[in-house]
Amino acid sequence: MKFRGHETFFIRKGWLYKGLKNIEKNKRIFNDKDSNPTDDLGIGTNMVKSLRYWLQAVGLTAEDMKENKKYQYRTKLGKLVWKYDRYIEEDGTLWLLHYNLASNEELATTWHWFYNEFNMKEFTKEDFVEDLDGYIKYNLEEVVAKRSLNDDYNCLINTYISRKKMNPEKKISPENNIDCPLGTLELLDKVDKNVFRKATLKKDTIHPLIVLSVMIDRYSKNENESKEVKIASLLNDDCNIGKIFNMDWNVLNHYLDVLQEKKYLRVIRTAGLDVVKIDTDLDVLEIVEEYYKDINQ
Repeated sequence: MKFRGHETFFIRKGWLYKGLKNIEKNKRIFNDKDSNPTDDLGIGTNMVKSLRYWLQAVGLTAEDMKENKKYQYRTKLGKLVWKYDRYIEEDGTLWLLHYNLASNEELATTWHWFYNEFNMKEFTKEDFVEDLDGYIKYNLEEVVAKRSLNDDYNCLINTYISRKKMNPEKKISPENNIDCPLGTLELLDKVDKNVFRKATLKKDTIHPLIVLSVMIDRYSKNENESKEVKIASLLNDDCNIGKIFNMDWNVLNHYLDVLQEKKYLRVIRTAGLDVVKIDTDLDVLEIVEEYYKDINQ
């Protein structure tokens, strides 16, 4: 588990592009003592550490050790994003990065807990930190400094809520936009000064192929060779589309109907057992590539 790996910095617009671009030039840019990543990336020292963390947390890069030296490289998803959406502008890309982040218990423990374990629809900072602290002590049998939990809270909120929403009375210059790109997903709302709410996903917000890619990723991780899953599991299981995307029953069933019409799956409703049968042999990355081709037609 990892807390405060972000060095208090949420993802800034353009950061992920810079990272993907520069590790292709120098796979040791974050570890090479002979280079100066602050000059190459155009960001400060702590921001460099933060970017290195975020690239891995959202699944665009990974690190490998060769001859006692760490190398960073693009993952298969990172290569696909670089090919089709290198500036990280498409909604589908952002939803995929959010999914990778919120399902990454190892590197983004707080994000994983928030979307999969934290059941409060509306919450304050105190609710968030107290519940997270209890979860860590009870389930992970660890003690994490409250400062780290507070920093994770601030970073998570700023990941999904723009500065304009946080401070509506304050005038923000377009030239000074440092909001996180994931804020456009509108997964969180600000209720008042100290209260936030998980926003229920609306129909047709996400491209159906992105929803399908997550469904396929989940059953492949669970070694489900039958490609059959209960509808209740899609809604309620950790890291599945219901929890990760803040779906309710109506929205979930809407997406299942759409994907059934497109012949990617079949919804089988029988007495007491409603299941989905995946009817495609495409893997996750092939589905994602189908998404990019579809939006570029």
